Amino acid sequence: MRARLTLVNGGLFLVAGLALLGVTYLLFDNQLARSSWSAPEPDTAATDGATSVATPAQPVVATSDATASLLTQGAIALVVVGGVAVGCGWLVAGRLLAPLRRVTDTARRIADSGTLRERVALSGSYHEVRELADTFDTMLERLDRAFDGQRHFVANASHELRTPLTLSRALVELAMHRATASPDVRRLGESLLEINARHERLIAGLLMLARAEHEHHDHSPVDLADVVTHVVAGTAHEAARAEVAVHESAAPAPMTGDALLLERLVHNLVENAVRHNTEDGDGWVRVASRTAADGTVEIEVTNTGQTIPPYDVPGLFEPFRRLGGPDQVVSGRSAGLGLSIVRAIADAHAGTVTAEPRAGGGLTVTVSLPHQGSPPATSSPDAAGPPAAASWPA
Repeated sequence: MRARLTLVNGGLFLVAGLALLGVTYLLFDNQLARSSWSAPEPDTAATDGATSVATPAQPVVATSDATASLLTQGAIALVVVGGVAVGCGWLVAGRLLAPLRRVTDTARRIADSGTLRERVALSGSYHEVRELADTFDTMLERLDRAFDGQRHFVANASHELRTPLTLSRALVELAMHRATASPDVRRLGESLLEINARHERLIAGLLMLARAEHEHHDHSPVDLADVVTHVVAGTAHEAARAEVAVHESAAPAPMTGDALLLERLVHNLVENAVRHNTEDGDGWVRVASRTAADGTVEIEVTNTGQTIPPYDVPGLFEPFRRLGGPDQVVSGRSAGLGLSIVRAIADAHAGTVTAEPRAGGGLTVTVSLPHQGSPPATSSPDAAGPPAAASWPA
């Protein structure tokens, strides 16, 4: 904008200067023409017995020289003064746009830090940019209050909803384990505990989703390879119970982020891949972390399972959407929020999530996150690279 304002002002000045020079040329040329036509008739005088007559060519030559000199010197003066005007216009435009640049810098800092505590606080005389800055500060203040209220609501909801569920679970377990409890009471208690656990998972998923989408997160150095190793070890029991083989390739992938949320991201992907798999004992899950060629770090989870139509893939990332139709919202094993939380966590870290159906059934989910840590140490492929292709499931 500063360059455009400078070019516009300089262009207007040059156009005005050219117009002024043209008008001056016309007036000067007209005045010289009148002077030459109104000059008196030349006198004849005898000199050394001869008659000398003054020719009219001398005024014409003088008029042409004066006109050329006017145009040349005027053009030089116009170029010099035009350059000075452009320079002054650049400085003036910079001074006028400085408040607007301050608003932009504040907005960029807020976007990078994720905090709404900063304000533009523009001082000085009241003008259009000052009005914009004051309006921006008012909007930030209202957003800050709204997000504070939402954080308090999430904290209160976490306490108010979990407490009765915990109490009801304790009462059901107490009734089930009484010596006088009949088999019907125990069966009813098991059903109630399953429903209670389902509600606890749903509430935990909603709170995690709200935290990932709206809270400000403390970022620290994290290597996704460590996260992958930890999550795979933590889900080994569930994978063994489901007869699903989990293959791990934890290549270095350092970044800066919220370690707890990144662990939840990988855990949801692996848990989802294990749960939605084949039931014939030949299912597998492949989990890999790596640093891409463009500098981003990636988490890729691939699994076997039922064939997924490509048009159904985007709906899997919507809250309470599961494969098989919108009516399958919550089951005994899932609350329908796993991939929604994955996308929210990726968005909170300025990353992206893509999913593609795998040929033969299953899904490949790739999470790309910005690389903000020191680059991983170079090592030989045998030492730190992924295992050979033969060790991976086809």
